[in-house]
Amino acid sequence: MEVKIGIQHAAREVVVDVDLGQDEVEQLVRTAIEEGSPVSLSDAKGRRVLVPGAHIAYVELGGGVTGTVGFR
Repeated sequence: MEVKIGIQHAAREVVVDVDLGQDEVEQLVRTAIEEGSPVSLSDAKGRRVLVPGAHIAYVELGGGVTGTVGFR
């Protein structure tokens, strides 16, 4: 599942493809925002992303259409 995280005062969003469900990611983000702790997400390639919970502007859960090639 694709997770997009917007960070305050940052021009670009962080995009991570995780193997977790929407409810799990939502709970991680909620806890981080409430406690001011970082959100730690790992993607399928083993890359780990830490985002400060106090600076999260928005989180978009889900993903677009993957694997499309050519014209629709």
